[in-house]
Amino acid sequence: MEDQREALRKIITTLAMKNEETQTFIYSLKQMLLNVEANSAKVQEDLEAEFQSLTSVLEELKESMLMKIKQDRASRTYELQNQLAACTRALESSEELLETANQTLQASDSEDFSQAAKEIKDGITMAPAFRLSLKAKVSDNMSHLMVDFAQERQMLQALKFLPVPSAPTIDLAESLVSDNCVTLVWHMPDEDSKIDHYVLEYRKTNFEGPPRLKEDHPWMVVEGIRQTEHTLTAFMFRLDGSTSHQNLRVEDLSAEWDAMGGKVQDIKAREKEGKGRTASPVNSPARGTPSPKRMSSGRGGRDRFTAESYTVLGDTLIDGGEHYWEVRFEPDSKAFGLGVAYRSLGRFEQLGKTAASWCLHANNWLQASFTAKHANKVKVLDSPVPDCLGVHCDFHQGLLSFYNARTKQLLHTFKAKFTQPLLPAFTVWCGSFQVTTGLQVPSAVRCLQKRGSATSSSNTSLT
Repeated sequence: MEDQREALRKIITTLAMKNEETQTFIYSLKQMLLNVEANSAKVQEDLEAEFQSLTSVLEELKESMLMKIKQDRASRTYELQNQLAACTRALESSEELLETANQTLQASDSEDFSQAAKEIKDGITMAPAFRLSLKAKVSDNMSHLMVDFAQERQMLQALKFLPVPSAPTIDLAESLVSDNCVTLVWHMPDEDSKIDHYVLEYRKTNFEGPPRLKEDHPWMVVEGIRQTEHTLTAFMFRLDGSTSHQNLRVEDLSAEWDAMGGKVQDIKAREKEGKGRTASPVNSPARGTPSPKRMSSGRGGRDRFTAESYTVLGDTLIDGGEHYWEVRFEPDSKAFGLGVAYRSLGRFEQLGKTAASWCLHANNWLQASFTAKHANKVKVLDSPVPDCLGVHCDFHQGLLSFYNARTKQLLHTFKAKFTQPLLPAFTVWCGSFQVTTGLQVPSAVRCLQKRGSATSSSNTSLT
């Protein structure tokens, strides 16, 4: 019986895995259908733009050539009309002289004839007809302005779609995974391929925690890569336990509020002092060499957060670039907050209540609220509190944005001029939270930021 159960379990497991693969494939097919529609529309738009560009060039060339023909025609017409008018006047003058000469020949008076003959001779000698060139000043041949697009027509008729290049081949031997970086190297099988740029798509799937749907693994896109290699970097940090309030039990990427934590730690501290023990240095050889940006904030002991500032900071500074991380709070937490802060945030100061910190804060105690806070200024957010929040920090642009991590809905954006390096900051009371780091900035977040930078909406800003 037990063997049959085990065999049945294996069959069920195999079918369940097959179902998951089928669901994944169905999602992939649906996504491909959407991509075919979107990509075909884009290609059609590009094609129409290319032909419109070619038509515009031909129209401009045609107008230029027509203008040249008109100018040449006007110039030749002017020259020929002037020459025609001169010849007409000369002909009229010659005809008058001929008529006078014929009349003189018929005269009988010798004295009158001699005088008239002399005058006619002088007139003929000076006649305009003898000063005329009986050759046209310009030609009526306009063949030098003719065009022949026979060769170009053949080229246009031979136009085809660009050939599809071979797929790049990833060079695993040259590719490298180190620390928070992944360097990908590839080459083209066909060296003659004329590649303008590459597009890299990737997504994170090897994460810790319960399985998620494939839809929760968004593809990130890097465009405009000119070289045959690219390095992806991820912003990773841990929670710095030396900064945390005594009532927070902190592990690498999680923290839980403990009402008795402070008292227990005080007892342990007194016991340690009584035995004369000393703590090992932070950068002892056993712990290795820390990252240049990963450091103890120097807030240990008496400088750690206290009173009602149930706060803990990250251990890695943000002094440039764009970074993204996600935070999942326990739904039953009575109060929690997340954001960034300067290292100078005071031990009694709460997130968002001074100019040294920016945060979103949710309160589920007595009266529920969801607000954005900075410098003790509060903005009420008209949105339900998500079960998982995303934080996007663009240091140089001075933008700190918060998102629903699942739907990528923008919740709020702070616009500020950061004058000091920042640290991720978290606070929780009667609850817990889990942080996910090493995430790339989702493409949906980048699109929202580009759109948001052009307009000022109600989601911005407490500066």
